[in-house]
Amino acid sequence: MNQTVKTYFDAFNAGDVDGMLACLSDDVAHHVNEGQIRTGKEKFTAFCAHMNRCYKEHLTDIVVFEAAGGTRAAAEFTVNGSYLQTDEGLPEARGQTYRLPAGSFFDLKDDKITRVTTFYNLADWTKQVSNG
Repeated sequence: MNQTVKTYFDAFNAGDVDGMLACLSDDVAHHVNEGQIRTGKEKFTAFCAHMNRCYKEHLTDIVVFEAAGGTRAAAEFTVNGSYLQTDEGLPEARGQTYRLPAGSFFDLKDDKITRVTTFYNLADWTKQVSNG
């Protein structure tokens, strides 16, 4: 397992944004599931602040795959979350819980993540929080 990716996920689960940032290159390209690509640690930090305000998430069942040479990695995992504060354009938050399969893809250089792309099924999430 790629140690940088493992450290990144450990930091995520600990709620340690600084620990996540330490795993990223200064010019990291952050491809989110919905929205524009965010480039740089400053935009990644702002994204994390927004997410932490609206959601509390813990990842389980993490499996990391690494390409030969260590320049690419992927992970699949389960997102276990609570919807804390209404996110603009999404259903109203009432503390609903959700559980989603998700995946992330990484580019790595010099033991830093230079790209992270995350995918999950937004329709599934919306259904879960709308019924919760």
